[in-house]
Amino acid sequence: MGDESRRRIFVTGVNGHIGNHIVRDLLEHGYEVRGSVRSLSDPLKVDHVLKHAEDLGVQDRLELVEGDVLNADGWSEHMKGCHGLFHTATIYSTQGDTQTILDTANKGTLHLFHAAANAQIPRIIYTSSTAAVGTEPKGQLKDESNWQTDTNLPYTTAKTQAEHLAWELANQLDLDVRVINPTAVLGGGFIRPTPSVDFFQDALKGAFPVAPKFSMAAVHVRDVARAHRRAFEVDEAEGRFILAPHSNLTLSTICRKIRELYPQSKSPKLALPNVLLPVAVFQDWFGGLFGKQRYLTRAVVKSLKKGDTNYSSKKAERVLGMEWEGFDTCIRDTVDAYL
Repeated sequence: MGDESRRRIFVTGVNGHIGNHIVRDLLEHGYEVRGSVRSLSDPLKVDHVLKHAEDLGVQDRLELVEGDVLNADGWSEHMKGCHGLFHTATIYSTQGDTQTILDTANKGTLHLFHAAANAQIPRIIYTSSTAAVGTEPKGQLKDESNWQTDTNLPYTTAKTQAEHLAWELANQLDLDVRVINPTAVLGGGFIRPTPSVDFFQDALKGAFPVAPKFSMAAVHVRDVARAHRRAFEVDEAEGRFILAPHSNLTLSTICRKIRELYPQSKSPKLALPNVLLPVAVFQDWFGGLFGKQRYLTRAVVKSLKKGDTNYSSKKAERVLGMEWEGFDTCIRDTVDAYL
C-alpha cells in the first residue's frame, strides 16, 4: 500500500484483547488509528486504549468513535478518509446467548463490509479464527484450505458462518479482503479475560488438581497484531493466514509449563487420563451449581475430543514474514497479567 506514514486505519472492537494490541502496533509503526467501541463513556472500553497513545506520545494519531456492529447506521461516515478496515469486533465466548453471538458475527460482518464498500476502503483485514478452520481430520496437518464442519459450539458456528459470509461479500462487493485465523491468543493486555486465557487464573490457584489432555495451539497477541498489519502492508498477500506457531499442545502441557516457570504456583503437573473425562465434566457441572465458572460443558468436551491442533503457519511465515514470540513468553506474559 505504499508509504505507511500518516495512513489512517479504522479498527473495530479496539477495547478487546486483539483490538487494543492492534492499536498499539499501528501507532508504533506510524499509522493514524480511528477505533470503534460500543460506549465512549465506559472507562473499561476506552482508558486502556487511549493509554497506548499516551505512552507513545501520539495522542493526535488516535481517535475513538462509538458504534455497535449490530446497528448498520453510521459506519460509512466513521470510515471516511480511512485507508483500511481491520474488523475485530465480535463476541468471544463459549457460553452466553447463542443468537447474540451469531448476530454479532454475521450482522457485524454484513454491516461493516457494506459500509467499507460505500466508503471506498481499499483493503480489509478480517479477524477470523482457527475455529473456522476446524480440528479435523485428526492426525493430518491443517492449512488454510481446511474449513470447520463442527457446529456444537455457538462461537465456532459464528466464526465459520461469518468468515464464509466475509468471502461472499468480498466477491459481491469487489473488496480486497485478507483474513487472519489465529488459534488461542495468549499474552497480557486484556481487560476482561477471554476463553483463551481465563483458565490461567484457576490453574495458578490450583482450582483443578489435574489438567485434561485437550488439544490446543497458541499464538502471542503481539504476533496477532503484527500479522494484521503485515497483511495490510504486503500487496501480494491474499486469502487466509493461520497463526498457530505453538501447535500440537495440550491443556496439561500449558499447565505444566506454568508450574515450571512459576514453581510457587499451584498449576497442575499431572494430566487427566481421557477415560476419566466424564468425572471432570461432572465436577465442572457440580461446581457450576455453586457459581463457579464452567469450562467443560458436554458440547465443549465433544468438540475438543474430535480433532487435533496440528496446524501449519507456513503461509504466514512465507508471505507476511512472521517471526514468532516464544512459547515461554506466551505463558509468562499471560500469567503476569494475573499477578
